[in-house]
Amino acid sequence: MKVLGIETSCDETGVAVYDTQSGLRAHALYSQIALHAEYGGVVPELASRDHVRKLLPLVRETLREAGLRTSDLDGVAYTAGPGLVGALLVGAGVARSMAWALDVPAIGVHHMEGHLLAPLLEDDPERGRPEPPFVALLVSGGHTQLVHVEAIGRYRLLGETLDDAAGEAFDKTAKLMGLPYPGGPQLAALAEQGRPGVFRFARPMTDRPGLDFSFSGLKTQVLLAWQGSDRGDAVRADIARGFEDAVVDTLSIKCERALDAAGCDTLVVAGGVGANKRLRAKLDEMTRKRGGRVSFPRPQFCTDNGAMIAYAGALRLAAGQHGDLAVRVTPRWDMATLEAVVHGS
Repeated sequence: MKVLGIETSCDETGVAVYDTQSGLRAHALYSQIALHAEYGGVVPELASRDHVRKLLPLVRETLREAGLRTSDLDGVAYTAGPGLVGALLVGAGVARSMAWALDVPAIGVHHMEGHLLAPLLEDDPERGRPEPPFVALLVSGGHTQLVHVEAIGRYRLLGETLDDAAGEAFDKTAKLMGLPYPGGPQLAALAEQGRPGVFRFARPMTDRPGLDFSFSGLKTQVLLAWQGSDRGDAVRADIARGFEDAVVDTLSIKCERALDAAGCDTLVVAGGVGANKRLRAKLDEMTRKRGGRVSFPRPQFCTDNGAMIAYAGALRLAAGQHGDLAVRVTPRWDMATLEAVVHGS
């Protein structure tokens, strides 16, 4: 089954083709970073308009790279939520129109399920793809969640952030220190130059039981340290390193607790912060010591992309699931409400 995937939940336009026989055939991504940079954040109306301009050219480019025509497609998957309602409607409208014209099924995919399944998109050359049950850490600008994955489509929330998501905390901390938009990747790069231990910030909510997160207080600690410093380049790098170490340690501690709570040895990590090099190293070390494993997607598939939507959609379409002809999106959508994937049903 050859499935076209479309991702337009926020400020990146992603398109991909996934083949259930041969794997990922092609993918393309257009980022709106330059468009939103002057505003210091995503402007929803501008994001929607840019998706309108970029989506169909990306579909044509992706099909050409895959060596396919539209008539070769067996299904269409698109992000139906969560996300910005206007941006979601662009992808949903195009996907449903194509599916109707081609007389193939279409399915709306949960954006976070796409991220959760991204580590399963490609085989690990050493150990293959992880199989449920496992614990998933979904860590991005909008979400920080620990999920027990009992099976594809059966998800139990173990813990989540009570305020800022980890990626959001990276972005806001970068902004308060004067780093350009988008700040998270800039701060991570700066932390590479910082000295460990010069600034040590709290590991929030690790001194109490539970699997929830909170990063707003950590952001305040950084602000106070920054305001009380000489604000030079060396201090900026040292503060960035102290902040990153605090976030990485907190995520690692909570992940280990989640593995214990779920009785699992396998951890999968997805979302934009999953590309962070120090986080990857820390979680790999932690799971190896336990005799387990951790799986990450390729860094390019940590951020929003069409490949994860094509893959998640292909799993559900292959199981006989699909929607009707209506164009519907769900800007707020609880992943626990999803239907389980049962092949042969």
